[in-house]
Amino acid sequence: MSSQVFETPRQGLNPRRAETVERLLAAGLEELRAVGHEALTVRTVAQRAGVSPATAYTYLASKNHLFAELFWRHLSSAEAGHGVGSTPIERLQATMRALTARIVEEPELAAAVTPALLGTDPDVARLRLRIGAEFLARFEAALAEPGRPADPAVLEVLVLTLSGALLQAGMGLMTYDEIAERLASAAEVILRGNP
Repeated sequence: MSSQVFETPRQGLNPRRAETVERLLAAGLEELRAVGHEALTVRTVAQRAGVSPATAYTYLASKNHLFAELFWRHLSSAEAGHGVGSTPIERLQATMRALTARIVEEPELAAAVTPALLGTDPDVARLRLRIGAEFLARFEAALAEPGRPADPAVLEVLVLTLSGALLQAGMGLMTYDEIAERLASAAEVILRGNP
């Protein structure tokens, strides 16, 4: 059932079940902030939410599923904005900075989601695709000009660049704070000759 719980809109969830899901997600974020991603378990989240572990596992396939869902919600709840700037590169750089600033707002979640997204859980795989689609949509909006859509090859490289930067930050090779300017520089290189 967990793979159906978080579909938007929440098909098949009555108000009581939807409220349980919201309590679990809120408790999950609180628990993550309190103990970190390594010590967190679905059982401790269930306890914090005031539900049984069996109930929690009805909605959460794993703690990686929880982290991916929390990250997706955190990312998608931010104002998309199309980046401020008069040129595509300025808008893209503003979009990159806004995305990384949003990620930095929840450092425990940023640390938890990197290893979570590398998992093979089907619920995580579904959310991984949604997260990638969100990145793609934001870059597409930043680069599109009237009558001229963004180049799909450039969009793919930008998503790969952001994903790689997030992975490097998750591995501790740079901080999440550092990736914003590095991504802005990378965007400039990627768009050279592609105004």
